[in-house]
Amino acid sequence: MRKFLLILCSIILVNVLIMAQDTNQKEENIPSPLREMRGVWVATVDNIDWPSKPGLDTKTQQKEIIAILDKVESLNMNAVIFQVRPQADALYKSTLEPWSYYLSGEQGKAPNPYYDPLEFWIKEAHKRGIEVHAWFNPYRAAHPASKGSKAENSVLNTMPECVAKLGSQGYYWLIPTMEKVQDHSYNVVMEVVNNYDIDGIHFDDYFYPYEEYNDGKDFPDDKQYSEYKQNGGTLEKGDWRRDAVNKFIKRVYEGIKHTKPEVKFGISPFGFYRPGCPSIVTSTFDPYSTLYADSKLWLNNGWVDYFTPQLYWQISRPALSFPALLNWWNSENIKKRNLFPGLYFSPQIPTKDLSMEIINQVFVTRGMNTEAPGTILFSMKSMMNNDDTICKPLFNSAFTQKALMPTYTWIDDVLPEMPIVKINKGNADITVEINKPQNENPFLYVVYYKANNKWQYDIISSDITTYSIKDVNTTNIAVSCIDKCGNESKKNLIKIN
Repeated sequence: MRKFLLILCSIILVNVLIMAQDTNQKEENIPSPLREMRGVWVATVDNIDWPSKPGLDTKTQQKEIIAILDKVESLNMNAVIFQVRPQADALYKSTLEPWSYYLSGEQGKAPNPYYDPLEFWIKEAHKRGIEVHAWFNPYRAAHPASKGSKAENSVLNTMPECVAKLGSQGYYWLIPTMEKVQDHSYNVVMEVVNNYDIDGIHFDDYFYPYEEYNDGKDFPDDKQYSEYKQNGGTLEKGDWRRDAVNKFIKRVYEGIKHTKPEVKFGISPFGFYRPGCPSIVTSTFDPYSTLYADSKLWLNNGWVDYFTPQLYWQISRPALSFPALLNWWNSENIKKRNLFPGLYFSPQIPTKDLSMEIINQVFVTRGMNTEAPGTILFSMKSMMNNDDTICKPLFNSAFTQKALMPTYTWIDDVLPEMPIVKINKGNADITVEINKPQNENPFLYVVYYKANNKWQYDIISSDITTYSIKDVNTTNIAVSCIDKCGNESKKNLIKIN
């Protein structure tokens, strides 16, 4: 009988608690967390950001990864754009291309002791609630900073007919109009999509190369264009080149959406479309006819999930004003994709002025892109400065609180289920036990807590199962799940007696 009464009391207590949570959910108006993309590029070409030099041992490489991610976390940022394919080689285990020179100093040589850098980046970033977007160069085949011989399975050896040598500096480029090149680069991207728990795929502004890479000469594809014309092609050479890039962009976007829809696709093109677009641009450089990047078309057609024009100029620069360019790109964003401008730690701006310039650009973006604000900064090296000349004023002003990513509702707008939550109150703290709901694999949790009639929140990885709140005056706690597209579940709300 005693056992029966205990069970009955437990059932009644659980039901009362559930009823209390439902009632409280309706009564409480919990402020929503900030939402903002706060990304940073981590470049591997020429060892710009990581590893600090080729040939480091595994332990040192991993130590540098941890230092970068700890810094990103401490600055309340939420994404790294990690360059995994700098020059048709890989910073991950690939069946299609060789290990990168920038890891070992020898292309084709695996890390020793063995580890998979991309896998390590993802694991450590996700532990901190940070997204990892895999950044690819779709066409660059070799960079002059890569010394020594090319690996046996380099495209220079396996597809020599598809590679163009550029000028005298040491650049090699895959020929974008060739079907074999398009298939290969597509398969390289999809290998990563299929094999890794990445959060995004990212391309930068390098499609056809800048003219200086080829000593100012036109791209050497006369042979391919002649064959195209002989086979009945009617497009002028520039349109033919752009058409090949456009088809590749569309194919990658559709391939990602078919395979793993929750993986976001982003592109960071040159900061303006072409001279006169917008009207303030008087530059003679034309990305449309030099890089053969019809970036406006990609945005207009919604072939991206986020778009990051490289707005690397100051707010006050008349012909390339940051807000004027951002306003023009917003006007072209007819599919309402997330538009996160790229910012640059420009060495031309004195250090004492640089932080304020970046802060102002962040706040301008928030004011203009109110529904889905965000920025991506180039690059991580500038933010690892030990004296915090740049970081301290920047992030004490702009990123004082953590932020969730803006949502991607065109990919997925279904809310995840609530987490399962249990509260244990001690003398010195309150422990929140969090369990994933059935049939859900959330990316993040948001922990809300109310003390002295004020709500606060924290954003944590879904790997975390217990969370400690030091303020024993806390009266209310709520926890929600966040999925890969930023959707937030209903809040599991508990009042503490």
